[in-house]
Amino acid sequence: MSKPVAVILLNWNTPVHTANCISSLRQHCNPELYDIIVADNGSTDGSLAMLQDQFTDVLFIDNDENLGFAEGNNRALTYSINKGYNYSLILNTDTLVDDDIIIKLSTHLNKYPGAAAVQPAIYWIHDKTKIWNGEGSFNKLTGAVISDTKTPGPDQAFSQVEWVTGCCMLLRNSALSKSGLFNKQFFLYYEDVDLCFRLREAGYNLHYLPSCKMYHEAGVSAKVVALKNEGTLSPVIHYYTSRNHIWILRRYGKPLFYPIYAITYGIYYSAVLVYFKFRGRNQKARYLIKGLKEGISTPKNLIWPNNY
Repeated sequence: MSKPVAVILLNWNTPVHTANCISSLRQHCNPELYDIIVADNGSTDGSLAMLQDQFTDVLFIDNDENLGFAEGNNRALTYSINKGYNYSLILNTDTLVDDDIIIKLSTHLNKYPGAAAVQPAIYWIHDKTKIWNGEGSFNKLTGAVISDTKTPGPDQAFSQVEWVTGCCMLLRNSALSKSGLFNKQFFLYYEDVDLCFRLREAGYNLHYLPSCKMYHEAGVSAKVVALKNEGTLSPVIHYYTSRNHIWILRRYGKPLFYPIYAITYGIYYSAVLVYFKFRGRNQKARYLIKGLKEGISTPKNLIWPNNY
């Protein structure tokens, strides 16, 4: 493959955001370095046809159904690997750039062959002075998955981190052959954390490069038309975030600290449930309870088959 980077955009009913993201990349990034792959996750709003008409030189993969963030991106990652790209840039569609992040991130991985992935500093679109996602860490004592939102200095060097976000991560394809791709069982949320931990288990480092920056709107696909009493955040989000966080704790947390996790998150989720009930958000309460039950009860061998 003549170009080193496959830029992967997963579209699900967000054609305007996807088009804006593509236009942003084309405006600021060297076209000799990358091809764009748009994987459509069974959009129901005509997104795929609209984008195909607008961008005739972009590769499109029709997933036919909503496979979630994990498996939806895996289809494009498989294509990237099979076609011989060196790197895959997983990029959310509700993002914009004003600099050539592709050359900066790929140059960094070229320089550090022991790194499997690197992410830039990601700022809010609505306030470009504030960090949305920065240096990623995992507190094994409390079980918290943390993203530092401290604004980096202008000359701050890269740092080794414990995880990088799927909002924007440049992945070394050869490393994915050792770790496996995203775990499709996660479907949505924490799949990036799980992949990063498996990359580290395979012997690789992960880097945060704050001198490279971009901008993120955040949560576009999670927002829904307001339901009565339920707010604008899709109730199903609480199912995936609660279930998948528990899965992360069960595999990567320390058993010694399980009692701390049980107390800390028992109190937290009890408070959330009381709030949902008080506000009449019964659908969110049901999804949260379902997520907690499956998070605790799903056997590990079903979450992580042998290839993980």
